[in-house]
Amino acid sequence: MTRLVFNKPFTQQEPISDAAIAAAVAVMKTGRLHRYNTVGEEAGAAAELEAAYAGYQDVDYCLATTSGGTAMQLALRACGVKPGDAVVTNAFTLAPVPGAIAAVSGRPVFVDTTANLTVDLDDLGAKLAASGAKVFMLSHMRGHIAPMEALCDIVAKHGAMLIEDCAHTMGARWNGVRSGNFGAAACFSTQTYKHMNSGEGGFLTSNDPNIMARATVMSGSYMLYGRHGAAPAEAHFDQARWEVPNCSSRMDNLRAAILLPQIETLDASIERWNARYRRLEAGLAEADSTTLTVRPPQEHYVGSSFQFLMPEGTGDDSARALVARCGQRGVDLKWFGDANPVGFTSRYDSWTYAEAQPLPRTLDVLQRVMDLRVPLSFTEDDCGVIAQIIREELAGV
Repeated sequence: MTRLVFNKPFTQQEPISDAAIAAAVAVMKTGRLHRYNTVGEEAGAAAELEAAYAGYQDVDYCLATTSGGTAMQLALRACGVKPGDAVVTNAFTLAPVPGAIAAVSGRPVFVDTTANLTVDLDDLGAKLAASGAKVFMLSHMRGHIAPMEALCDIVAKHGAMLIEDCAHTMGARWNGVRSGNFGAAACFSTQTYKHMNSGEGGFLTSNDPNIMARATVMSGSYMLYGRHGAAPAEAHFDQARWEVPNCSSRMDNLRAAILLPQIETLDASIERWNARYRRLEAGLAEADSTTLTVRPPQEHYVGSSFQFLMPEGTGDDSARALVARCGQRGVDLKWFGDANPVGFTSRYDSWTYAEAQPLPRTLDVLQRVMDLRVPLSFTEDDCGVIAQIIREELAGV
């Protein structure tokens, strides 16, 4: 019997649009790539992008940054995190999230994850109480959104501030509210594998003028904060301009020019991702020995990746064998249970710069989590083939 083999790379994105290429070429022809290198009354692409994304996100302020990771670092500092402070965050996330906490000399305190791949709200309350942390950095990991009203109540009860890492939920909503609009600040990524593509880049958004003034000066505004496209009024900079260090993490005009046209197509791209996600979901819904995450009706997600869980008690050998068998047939599964960091995936207990924190419930979940990217370069039929291959390998066909 001839077995199906999938022949498309899981890391191939769609090409940059002609409109974005033309915008980038126009900036390069001026030679004015630095965000403050403008002439006359022109705003510059970075300022235009900030204004456009603030409009899309429906927030007052937006700062374009060099990466999602630097956006998180700026947010943490602007929200008052000092060296040695505890910052609560997900145990199930990617390395840049605890990395941002460590970069500002904070102490990551990890919260358990549920089998639905969202933070455990009971453990969140316990960790905020025990640690005394005044900031919770919530990672909407792999696009899964926790019950946000209940989560915000817990954070408020403990007198903490919420910063949202929306690298995987740009354009998503919970009960009609955009992901990123629940807390004091939100961070987004425009890295190639996220929902808009500038190679590397990010946004920090907020409705708090003092947080955003501090973050803007910190980003390296050189007192040119008036040239930002979605910045607070000048009065909010009066104190920040004297106190805040320059961390040089501004986005340049070239990347901003590439991103501007992508805002206009983002919602259409989300619908295309979700159609592919649903095809995978349908194809794996009845697969042997798997559990799919439940997408609640309040959640308008962005299906740019797909996860399923192996049975309880799945061992390392079984997980690695499934990854290997699928890989031989062209399906690039990632397994989050490996004790050794592999590629983009790593387990919370491999981040040894953080204090050791036993989380057996999370380890059990991570042991079972399989993950794959869903680039828009795949068709819906491609996703059907991928699901069939995974089904067959799960069943030992």
